[in-house]
Amino acid sequence: MPNHIAATLRAAAERVVAFVAACNRVRLPGAQNPFVVGIHAPMREELTLRDLPVTGTIPAGLDGRYLKMGANPARPAGRGHDWFLGDGMVHGLAIEGGRALWYRNRWIGSRAVARALGRPAAPGPRRGDDTVNTNVVDIGGRAFAVVEAGSYPVALSEDLEAQRYDPFDGTLTGSFTGHPHRDPATGETHAIAYDGRVWDSVRHVVVSSAGRVVRDVSIPVEHGPCIHDCAITERYAIVLDLPVTFSMRAVLAGHRFPFRWNPAHCARVGLLPRDGTGADIAWCAVEPCFVFHVANAYDDADGRVVLDVIAYGTVFASAGGGLDAPGRLERWTVDPAAGRVERQVIDPAAQEFPRLDERRFGRRHRYVYTVSVPEDGNTQLVGATRLYKHDLETGGRRVHAFGSDRVPGEFVFVPATPEAGEDEGWLVGLVIDTSNETTDFAILDARAFEAPPVATIRLDHRIPPGFHGNWFPRR
Repeated sequence: MPNHIAATLRAAAERVVAFVAACNRVRLPGAQNPFVVGIHAPMREELTLRDLPVTGTIPAGLDGRYLKMGANPARPAGRGHDWFLGDGMVHGLAIEGGRALWYRNRWIGSRAVARALGRPAAPGPRRGDDTVNTNVVDIGGRAFAVVEAGSYPVALSEDLEAQRYDPFDGTLTGSFTGHPHRDPATGETHAIAYDGRVWDSVRHVVVSSAGRVVRDVSIPVEHGPCIHDCAITERYAIVLDLPVTFSMRAVLAGHRFPFRWNPAHCARVGLLPRDGTGADIAWCAVEPCFVFHVANAYDDADGRVVLDVIAYGTVFASAGGGLDAPGRLERWTVDPAAGRVERQVIDPAAQEFPRLDERRFGRRHRYVYTVSVPEDGNTQLVGATRLYKHDLETGGRRVHAFGSDRVPGEFVFVPATPEAGEDEGWLVGLVIDTSNETTDFAILDARAFEAPPVATIRLDHRIPPGFHGNWFPRR
């Protein structure tokens, strides 16, 4: 069938599906979505705050910006709304010479945000739904807001005032990911990208240290799997093909998030040689489960791959979606010779957002830092007041407790110097004081993990927990 006819038929089918979904959406429960109230209630203003108050002493040399993303709907959420799909907002904090120079928060200028706020959308080429809300990463020396499965990335200026949709200078031709990972040895950034409209393949995308796509390889799959994160080793790009897949039933029912648990989809981990094709991938079976986030992976001396993840028994298993039971920290040993994955529980406590010293990414690591989450799945994060530091050599776990009503988000490791040891540096992130509706940017000494923060920067408003962020050192 000629391409233009196929495209016309597809567009017509999508219009029919959208019509049916819209009709059924009005039948969905009208209860307020739990991720737009309480601790998750969106900010309604874009602020610029200067010369912020500091308690303690910001470490010398900790100069740069902390940037974090999250979903922050610009309009009240309607029926069928999902936390993962809200309008993006970036938060930025600039530090230099021991001072907190400024805080800014800005909506990402999608077409929907532009309509809601009555202002022009950010310039640049579009690809499908242009909502970007998941992460802020350094690629080619520039800060990009990124999302999986759809839109092109958005390049952000130093002060967040200027935005532009930018497919890496026109070299990205498809979707990208919310979790690209930089190889510290080569400077290249790797991604496993999927597209909600493409059900039979995903792609390994590599962006050079200059910020241009140099590899885009298709990998055959079935059912349209949702692949939130990936990993690399010195030999492989790792594909997590797990049983959360595109659900036409969920779409037709009016739900805006189109993925559900699919027990008919075989769970497997793919080891793709970094210069190989889709035909070269080695698939290894794993027990059905799901992974949002990977801590790290590396090759062992016996030809296997070691992969540390936060694993869930199931997610999105009900008709309305939802995370089901919380995740736990596991070590997976992927054996391409045997074609299987061995799973070992490192820590059964409920936790998420694993991070490490990213100079170790793709290489053997010792430490992983995670954030506690409620054992009972409480969406308001009640009681989730701790960070964990895992020593994978000794098996020990240390705890930093922020105190009652103080909820930390993802914390990022910043090395003290470029030559510092793996655990020699700072952990930085946002902590919400739910009783006072304020937020602290906290700086911890990674080696004195249980000790009080060496410095905090106070913000007199609540920043919603959001998703992911990174530290951008001053160049």
